[in-house]
Amino acid sequence: MEVILSKQCERLVGTLERGLGYSLQQRGERFFSQRSKHFVPPDGHWRFIVLCAEMARNGLYISDVRVCGGEMAGALLEAGLRTCAALAISGKDTYNAKEVLAFKERVGL
Repeated sequence: MEVILSKQCERLVGTLERGLGYSLQQRGERFFSQRSKHFVPPDGHWRFIVLCAEMARNGLYISDVRVCGGEMAGALLEAGLRTCAALAISGKDTYNAKEVLAFKERVGL
């Protein structure tokens, strides 16, 4: 997942919330999610995607995200949400923050 920073934020790396097993890593001028080599809870990836989308809605540090449907489906599968994963993969190729939050609401998560 790529995270697009807001104009007020030049750099945002590291853990955004403890216990999710994901952090942000800078590659060149862009920022991407990075899975921990240590413990990651089953729903950690999905919760990290939602956290970043919610931060984008607030707009202070993150302005948007880009997450492919396959990654979203994988995160939902890891969380044990098989039906939701099938909907994510069949829905779109790439989701932005608004679409992630709309999907979350639509499937009742």
